[in-house]
Amino acid sequence: MEYQNVTLSLPKEVLRRAKHIAIERGVSLSGLLTQLLEELTRKEDAYGRAKAMLDTFDLATEGNIN
Repeated sequence: MEYQNVTLSLPKEVLRRAKHIAIERGVSLSGLLTQLLEELTRKEDAYGRAKAMLDTFDLATEGNIN
């Protein structure tokens, strides 16, 4: 996997708390952010796939339940 450096501007309190969470989890702040962003992108991908599947069905019943 290829990596790219980024610069973030975060509120100081958010950064302080995020560093503590990273320490508690035994990862670096970069590792914590990577985990969170990977989880977010997986969920978004899964949502997109599920929505695409639902869009292929005609769910309108026009008031009839048959």
